Amino acid sequence: MEHYSIREVVEQAVRAERLGYDYYSSMSLRHAKDRGLSDLFGKLAAKELEHEKKFQDLEKGLHDEEPEGWEEVSEYLRVIVESEFFLGSNKALRSLEQVTTVEAAVKFAVGFEKETLLYYYAVRKMLKDKSIIDAIIEEEKSHILQLGKFAQGLAQL
Repeated sequence: MEHYSIREVVEQAVRAERLGYDYYSSMSLRHAKDRGLSDLFGKLAAKELEHEKKFQDLEKGLHDEEPEGWEEVSEYLRVIVESEFFLGSNKALRSLEQVTTVEAAVKFAVGFEKETLLYYYAVRKMLKDKSIIDAIIEEEKSHILQLGKFAQGLAQL
């Protein structure tokens, strides 16, 4: 199996953040009548744009040498990228039409955040300077917590 270069891995991270931005922006507009949900998705969309910029900056400083054990990491990353949330038949934007309830929107968002976290933890292993990816990972975890709190509020209704 052909494996990714480090540059391609970071490019996929940029695409993941763009997918997240597109999803959250669409959900914010779709649920404009629900101020809380619209605001939550709007804030998450803004964070995705920040992450996209950080990954673009990271890409500028990359060298193309592969770290030790890269082939295995690359194969693992390919499986994640080809999953339903990135390139699969149910990727985020294609699934948008099927998200018809607030609960489904939040559930899908949590799944997307989990998938990106898996990807970022694998990316983290290959970077020498882990500070950028660590900051993004912490923010992605906070997205899951925000979505979880929102979902708990829905469950109490």
